[in-house]
Amino acid sequence: MSTPSPPPQRIGLPWPELNVGLAYKDVISSSDSELTTVSDFYFTKYKSSAPLLGWIQRIQNGQIQIDGEVVKDPNTLLRSGSKLVYHRLPWKEPDTPYSLQVLYEDDDLIALNKPSGLQVLPGGLFQQRTVLTQLQWCFRKNDSYTGSRESPHPVPVHRLGRGTSGILLCAKTKLAKTKLAAYFAEGTSLVGSGNLEQECGKGRKLSKIYRALADGIVEEDEVVIKQPLGVVRYPGVAKGLYVASPEGKPAFSKVAVLERDKQKNCTLVKVEIQSGRPHQIRIHLAYMGHPLLASYNCMRDPLYVAGGQPKCFDPDLVDDDAAFAEDGGYRRPNQAVPGDCGYHLHAHQVELPNLLNTHKVVKIVAPLPPILQTSSETEEKGLSSCK
Repeated sequence: MSTPSPPPQRIGLPWPELNVGLAYKDVISSSDSELTTVSDFYFTKYKSSAPLLGWIQRIQNGQIQIDGEVVKDPNTLLRSGSKLVYHRLPWKEPDTPYSLQVLYEDDDLIALNKPSGLQVLPGGLFQQRTVLTQLQWCFRKNDSYTGSRESPHPVPVHRLGRGTSGILLCAKTKLAKTKLAAYFAEGTSLVGSGNLEQECGKGRKLSKIYRALADGIVEEDEVVIKQPLGVVRYPGVAKGLYVASPEGKPAFSKVAVLERDKQKNCTLVKVEIQSGRPHQIRIHLAYMGHPLLASYNCMRDPLYVAGGQPKCFDPDLVDDDAAFAEDGGYRRPNQAVPGDCGYHLHAHQVELPNLLNTHKVVKIVAPLPPILQTSSETEEKGLSSCK
């Protein structure tokens, strides 16, 4: 492997006003075609996207094609083998950061400092304004990347919540993607083994350390949380919401107190995770009675409360057919959803083997936001800036 060259400081291009829309393609199977209308097909297969009246609206708007022809009659019968295309109209995605700091780069790997508010992969309202899009744009136009062993197609190999900032690892080659995926899977597989050293991460290939600001005063200097995480039905989340659940999958977080602020009633903590369940740190800290904080003014995590459960919501709003937006889809629920920001969680440090020389260790550190620095770190930074 060649010696890593100094990476460019930042990548990122401004977002266009509207995205390009989306095209969803389907082929009708023999079982789907039995006296099925086009409206029934879409409502049955994509129920989480829109209610029946919403799909009828989309069909009447001319957004559905069958075998290349636009159809506007919702009662059109489908035939086996027919090819359907649903054209989702372009829309303005919510305001999102686009600039990403490059923390580390070699021929196989690029590590980015993801800002809070930027989604990693397409989903929901964010189909274009994602880290993946910026990577594609950057590597498509930057000729300096053509010297690597294979043409790079960088992709994130793990997720960070939209509101979470910090280190995001992205593979530039197929081999790197395979190896990094194996490192992450190894950590998750060790959880629940009953071997405390393994669960604490000793001997594992990849370690991840986060900084977080938690509500209240955490009395113990170190806490190990092994609460399983499961999925419940929740409005606006098609695949369900992860919560603390005794019937869920094993999860392991090790929390260490860095600083307690009794005046502001909050605790700065370091969290090392062995598994990588969705929203694991948010849920685990809430489970122990210390939800994440958005700031010192007691604004807590908008979604998870003490016990690792979501804030109360009205179940009557989940299937309200009348509540659909202009494009026929469901309106955004009134309740908080996982992608909402409003908490301080930062992926601060990652260590992993060099992908081609496993005897060498790559250590990546993302600069800390001021609110997640200890008093001594803030003082040191102030002193160094004065020199």
